[in-house]
Amino acid sequence: MGRNTRKRRTPLATKVIAASAALALGGGGLIWANFYASAHESNSVQNTTKAATGQVVTISCPDVGQKLTNVPARARQGVATELANLDKQITEAYARLASTRQAQTNDANFVQNAIVGPLKEKRAATIDRIRIDIQRVGGSFDGSPAQLAACTTLTADQTTAGGQQNGGQQNGGQQQGGQQQGGQQNGGQQQGSNGQAGNGPTAADFVDITKVQPNVAAKPRRTANASTGTFTTRCGVNANKNHNTDNVIVAPGVANGAHHLHDYVGNQKVNAFSDNQTFLQGGTSCQNRNDLSSYYWPVVRVQDGTQDFDQNKDGGGKEGNVGRILTPVSAQIKYVGSPTGKVVAMPQFLRIITGDAKTTTNGLANANAHWSCTGFENKVQLTTQYPICPQGSKVVRTFAFQSCWDGQNVDSANHRTHVAFADASGNCGGGFKAIPQLTMRLTYNITPPTVQNGVVKNAYAVDGFPDQLHKAATDHDDFISVTTGGLANKIANCVNSGQRCQ
Repeated sequence: MGRNTRKRRTPLATKVIAASAALALGGGGLIWANFYASAHESNSVQNTTKAATGQVVTISCPDVGQKLTNVPARARQGVATELANLDKQITEAYARLASTRQAQTNDANFVQNAIVGPLKEKRAATIDRIRIDIQRVGGSFDGSPAQLAACTTLTADQTTAGGQQNGGQQNGGQQQGGQQQGGQQNGGQQQGSNGQAGNGPTAADFVDITKVQPNVAAKPRRTANASTGTFTTRCGVNANKNHNTDNVIVAPGVANGAHHLHDYVGNQKVNAFSDNQTFLQGGTSCQNRNDLSSYYWPVVRVQDGTQDFDQNKDGGGKEGNVGRILTPVSAQIKYVGSPTGKVVAMPQFLRIITGDAKTTTNGLANANAHWSCTGFENKVQLTTQYPICPQGSKVVRTFAFQSCWDGQNVDSANHRTHVAFADASGNCGGGFKAIPQLTMRLTYNITPPTVQNGVVKNAYAVDGFPDQLHKAATDHDDFISVTTGGLANKIANCVNSGQRCQ
């Protein structure tokens, strides 16, 4: 991979990633009941658990997009379309996995012969089209992505995040993730330990934050040349419910390219078919009318048996994203400086994705999720689990974006290598330049979930690719810098001069 896949993580992220995320990828998210149930299981929870953990529950496929770090500009649209096709193929295969339980029980080779094998053939053909797109415009294709066509299968116990997180004991020190029996049906949705849509979250995905040891590291020491100012932009909480399931950065021109729903604040005309000119005409929810930037993130839903407008739509209930959508109570968007020097202004139309929506496939190298509770943010930050907050405490999602830019590109083929994180001392390496660091803090009023006998009730989870099983580590945030009236320079000057601006 490129530079950013080997990035040195911020001290906070280094501390919070103490437990491994499950390695899984599928797609789809068809709603069904008793996803983990075996044809021979009894009423015994113990027997159900054994049957559940040994059953294939998802499909794991390599993420081809992360390997494509050198795609010519003229080939990027075609490549993006084919990468979206790979996601769609996995989604369809995962849906077939979910809907053929009886056939799998009757034939031990069914999954391989009827699902995984055909999927490999489709992926191989799609990856070859990517090769053609790149070579057609004179680009090079080393052949290694062609080796990523094959997928594997994972069982329930292989997709359990469980274990100890950040030095704290999960659920009183007992791993609950293996107890994933089918639950009671409610309107066709599964009410059990694996989420209403059967693809998460599980009991193991939650932890009582009061039982987690403090893990927040000290910030880098400031030098005399530090840029200590801040610039806050007030853009609302998406109270007007500006949503879609597109992702114009990763899948331009592809409807439902994200396979999950986003909240949008800032620019009001962002979808798969937007371009830079659209952004300039999009209007904004920000109080500063010169801030036309787009800030968007996956919605959070509470799985309490309620449903929302997209329960039967792509990217919603049809793909495993179920429950009532929660609007943040607050959304703080702030630009901060570098502890070691001055920053340069962000270039117009810079795109940054922080975090990784596919950590259950890619591992935690690019994970940048931070979950906490009000009253605990300076002590505990979680990456691989959702916090169960005390009564009266709000759930908090925070993001600290990459703050180093290569000085040339507003995007890159894998949407990562043009930006990077600063090192442990706060310096940008490899010729990269410090830019104002975008930070975001979202708070939610969420009734604390409960975990009993390995079952989580009233769970909440971030929307995601249905194959990623709604793991906390898949949280991510997207940003497109669009400003007018010299705002980009004003932000940099404010940060450099140590002022507090808005």
